[in-house]
Amino acid sequence: MNKVVYVKAKFKPVGKEVTIKVPTGETKKGLFGGKKEVTVNKQEWQQTGWSDREIDGARLSEDINQAVTKLNQEGYEVVTIQPITSGAYNYTWGEYSRGNMNAPSTCYSYGYGYSFTEGVTIIAKKIQPYTAVRLLKDKAQTEQV
Repeated sequence: MNKVVYVKAKFKPVGKEVTIKVPTGETKKGLFGGKKEVTVNKQEWQQTGWSDREIDGARLSEDINQAVTKLNQEGYEVVTIQPITSGAYNYTWGEYSRGNMNAPSTCYSYGYGYSFTEGVTIIAKKIQPYTAVRLLKDKAQTEQV
């Protein structure tokens, strides 16, 4: 018996470096005699959204690892892992306006396309109990030699 599992790729988080004020826990006397908290400026990365073109390879690897581990615990052996690729494109074309009615028309066009890994499909087969025992015996015999 086979089992097929799909693992979706997630896009990378995108962000920017921002300066934040971090309190030091100290206070100092303010201009009019009040207490003022002492702060220091610190650079910190802040997520602003998700990429529309780069997948998070490290996260995809971890998600694949979790799926394979779960399959192994359920008694399945991975046969293959196949990437699923999607793509996107855009194009345009047009005609430049003619200043002179007798002049030939001039056209232009451009386009682009790219692909990205949408996810992976993992195909696994159920290990029969006698097969698992035989594999263990074969491994033990190999280690003895």
